[in-house]
Amino acid sequence: MILVGLTGGIGSGKSTVSALLGDRGAVVIDADAITRELQAPGQPVLDAIVERFGPGVRAADGTLDRQALADVVFSNGEALAALNALVHPAVGAEIARRLEAESGSDRVVVLDVPLLVESGRADMSALVVVDVDPEVAVSRLVAQRQMREDDVRARMARQASRADRVARADVVIDNSGSREELHRQVEQLWPRLTALPPAAAPSRR
Repeated sequence: MILVGLTGGIGSGKSTVSALLGDRGAVVIDADAITRELQAPGQPVLDAIVERFGPGVRAADGTLDRQALADVVFSNGEALAALNALVHPAVGAEIARRLEAESGSDRVVVLDVPLLVESGRADMSALVVVDVDPEVAVSRLVAQRQMREDDVRARMARQASRADRVARADVVIDNSGSREELHRQVEQLWPRLTALPPAAAPSRR
């Protein structure tokens, strides 16, 4: 298994790069997607979140009201730590299960994690960072996802700095230009990834 870490700040375009790598044959393990699965109605993680933060974080249809939860936790360090304690262990266990399933293969496995630099994970064949100016990211998220600017900036403040991510990267993808330029960079990246040596045995982090 060639284990490739993929990360980037909020609004960097990391998910687009992840999808493009998946189109080329990578197995993508998406931490955000796993989190959404584990926070679906009927899942113990959602029940624990509602118990801790109250019924106001559950929407009328029974799903998690993500904006209501964000309004609580991203301005309160203690609340965010409590949320992470509920969510991260379950997400980590599912990531470990999926990595174990691929451990004997020769495939490129992309570990798509927003806080990968912050985690200190060190068992990857390479770390790819999708980079963009934070102000560009803010503008994109406000315009394209209708997120509130204060919410975006609060989330950014909880992530590693742009400089820290780039310093840790083996490969930096610049997403400040057009979608065509982004596609070209991924096209050039793919053969580099397939030529990497296999990763060490998956970490249990």
